[in-house]
Amino acid sequence: MGICASSKRVQQEEDCDENVVYVMDDCGGGGGKGEDGHGCRKVASLYSQKGKKGPNQDAVILCQGFGMEDGVFCGVFDGHGRCGQYVSKLVRDYLPFMILSQRNALALGAAGDDDDDPAFSDASPSPSSTDGSGSSGGGSSPAPAQQLLDEWREACAAAFDAMDKELKLQSPNLDCSFSGTTAVCAIKQGSDLIIANLGDSRAVLATMSDSGHLAAVQLTVDHKPSLPGEAERIKRCGGRVFALKDEPSVARVWLPGEDLPGLAMARSLGDLRLKRHGVVPEPEVAHRRVGRGDLFIVLATDGVWDVMSNEEVVSIVCATARKEHAAKAVAEAAAQRWRTRYPASRVDDCSAVCLFLRDQDWGSSVAAARAKAVAGCGGGRY
Repeated sequence: MGICASSKRVQQEEDCDENVVYVMDDCGGGGGKGEDGHGCRKVASLYSQKGKKGPNQDAVILCQGFGMEDGVFCGVFDGHGRCGQYVSKLVRDYLPFMILSQRNALALGAAGDDDDDPAFSDASPSPSSTDGSGSSGGGSSPAPAQQLLDEWREACAAAFDAMDKELKLQSPNLDCSFSGTTAVCAIKQGSDLIIANLGDSRAVLATMSDSGHLAAVQLTVDHKPSLPGEAERIKRCGGRVFALKDEPSVARVWLPGEDLPGLAMARSLGDLRLKRHGVVPEPEVAHRRVGRGDLFIVLATDGVWDVMSNEEVVSIVCATARKEHAAKAVAEAAAQRWRTRYPASRVDDCSAVCLFLRDQDWGSSVAAARAKAVAGCGGGRY
C-alpha cells in the first residue's frame, strides 16, 4: 500500500519552522496520527537546529505509509551554497516520491514477468540474506537480500538522477551552479532497511548484543574528496582536489581553471558546474535485515558528525527519557559542542532524524540485557 497522493497530510514541525516535515498516509496506513496528535513521533524523532552561518540550510522529512502500510521513509538533506536552503527543501519535498515512483514502476515491470513474485515480504530471510547479528534466517523469502538491494539501488539511482535533472530545469529561478545538497535516506519496508546516501551526511545504527553491549555501526560512507576513489574520479574528469592552507585537513573540489567553488564533498545533488568534473549525483545504496538487537538509526548532517562521534550520538539517544525528544537532544548537544570546541567559529546547522526500530523502550531493553548478563556471571562484572 503506497501513499495516497490525494489524501496524504503534510505537517510542519512547529518548533523548527519549515525545516522539518511529516507526511502521513490518511488511507489507513503508516500508523497515521493518533488521538494524542503525535502518532508519527512513535516511529521517529526529527529536529533541525539553525546554526550561526545564516539561514538554516538543513531539511528533514518523515513519510509514513511509504510503499506499504507500515512502510517508512526518512531523510536528512544538508544544503550548501548561496541557494542551499532552497535546494535542500526542494529535494526533501520531491525525492521521496520520485524514489517510490521509480520503485513502483520496477515492481509493475517485475509483476508483468512473474505475477507471483511479491516485492516485499515480512517472512524470515532466505539463506542468502542475514539479520543484524550476521546469521542466516530460516525459511525462504520471495525477495532475497541481493534481489531487494538491486531493485532499490536501481530505483534510488534513477530517482536521484531525475532529481538532479529537475534542479537543472529550475534555472533561472533557482541557480544551482554552485549550490546543492547532500541526501541520506532510510527506507523501512517490513523487516528490510534500505539506506541511500550521497554527500557527507551520515547514517548510524544502534544495535545491542545479547549481553547488553551497545554498539554504533556506521551504515554509510562520507563522500569526501579525500577518499582515493572519489578523488580519482574527479581528477579523471578534469576537476581538481586540494585543501586550503588554513584548512589542511579539508580536501575540496575545484574547477579545472578557476579556484571555485571549493566543495567539501565528492557527491551531491545540484552543483551543476561540477557535474562534468566528477561530482556525481549517484547514491550508494545498502540493504540490512533488521536484527533482534537493532534499536534505532540516526541520520544526521555533518554539523553533528563534525563534532561528535558515532558512539556519543547513540549514547545521547539512549539517555533521552522520551523518544520524541531524541533528535532534539542530539542536535542541541552538537551545537553546544561547537560552542565549546570551536569558540571562534560559527556554529553549523545541526539536524537529525532518529528512526526507531523497536516499539519498546530501548533503555529498559539495555538494562534488562545487562541484568541478565550480570546474573549469568554470578553478579560479577561484565
